[in-house]
Amino acid sequence: MQSIREQIIQTIVARLTPVASGQGATIRRQPTVPTDRAQLPALLVFPESEAVRRINDRTERELVIRVVALATGSATDGPEPAVDRLMTATHASLLADVTLGGLALGMEETDTEWQQDDADLDVAALPSRYRITYRTLALDLTQKG
Repeated sequence: MQSIREQIIQTIVARLTPVASGQGATIRRQPTVPTDRAQLPALLVFPESEAVRRINDRTERELVIRVVALATGSATDGPEPAVDRLMTATHASLLADVTLGGLALGMEETDTEWQQDDADLDVAALPSRYRITYRTLALDLTQKG
């Protein structure tokens, strides 16, 4: 049986797969090697951290997921409009159901950064973080609490 955490991550990737496809992007979960320019635009999904607070026989958890939109520019535009379109669609998809089908108590966006490498002005990254609150039984990560 999978943990609720893993089910949440898989649900997010599944929810964002059609978003990426609709924007002509690839989607990758926790890539361990840099994304090649040939794979852009792309959405990258990284589970980043989890805060835990035990409440009797239940544990409340706050999972932080970072979603990064990467894109190159077109002949007429820089890369910023492309990453903005990808992240706008991503944000709408994630917040359409903040319970992720009943797995979570809620989700909220916590921050967004703008990144562009001076050495490579043709590629932009737009990372956004989302905090997902959920509960499990204290002794069983596979059971909702």
